[in-house]
Amino acid sequence: MAHTDHQTMRRVLRREIAGTIGLLTDEHDFRAMRRYRTFTFDDHAVYLQQVEDLLKVRALQGTHTIVALFDPQEYAEYCTARGLDPDIPAHRTRFTAELATTGPTVPYEGQPLADLLPDLVDEAVRQATWEYAATLLARLGPCATCGEDIGRASFTRASDFVARILDTAPPGDRHLVCSVTGTPETLVAVLHVDEGDSGAARLDEAEALEFTTILALGLATRSPGGLVMRTTAPDTPDRVYGWRLRGDNLEPLTAGEVFDAYCTDAESGELISPESNVDYCFPPDLGYDGHAPGHSH
Repeated sequence: MAHTDHQTMRRVLRREIAGTIGLLTDEHDFRAMRRYRTFTFDDHAVYLQQVEDLLKVRALQGTHTIVALFDPQEYAEYCTARGLDPDIPAHRTRFTAELATTGPTVPYEGQPLADLLPDLVDEAVRQATWEYAATLLARLGPCATCGEDIGRASFTRASDFVARILDTAPPGDRHLVCSVTGTPETLVAVLHVDEGDSGAARLDEAEALEFTTILALGLATRSPGGLVMRTTAPDTPDRVYGWRLRGDNLEPLTAGEVFDAYCTDAESGELISPESNVDYCFPPDLGYDGHAPGHSH
């Protein structure tokens, strides 16, 4: 009886343990791992099927699993830096465990692996974009005129802009896109803000941090760019409006400019049909008398 009780307790405890699986999302990374003798898979499609089967089994057992993007190059560098043999499975496990806290991850919630893979890649791109923008922002250093840290001041300015934009938005769910060019490459960030039953805004803090960082970089470097807001609410047309980055400020776009941006193919430049039940409009007043607070040199 005591032995059975111990087995039951162990099964219960196993359900309490969260796990992380490091996933090789593409064929190139999969081939890179085949150089290790202890990595026994030889077909990427079969490997992905086995991973999906394992995820399903863990879910049926009530075990929570996080899927992390496994980068063979980062793994090799990780092992070199710590003097570890990369051909030992325990070291791959150790690396994967650290990915759960530092790398791009997506929780497995029963979705097909074909749906999870692009989400994981998008998360990796989002994290890499934020890290790149944050690095550029930190490198700007102090203002030659007043000595204020330009990156920090621009982040404060961008945070204030985002807060004002959300505060002045009409009721509903909000979808914001910020793009900054010439930094030297185009950076894009997206922020989703859902309106709860009580009317309070709900957003992902990591997503908000990335969005604010990209906007701050555009303001700090006075790069070309723009910010577009789309609000969606029941029984009303969607509202779309935006601003262009002008120096270290946001300049409202006219309704016609927003319409042109949405109804022009970005690659071909050809006109496309406007969406039905969408209002392209001038943005609300953000409530500033002149510039937003912050560094202005």
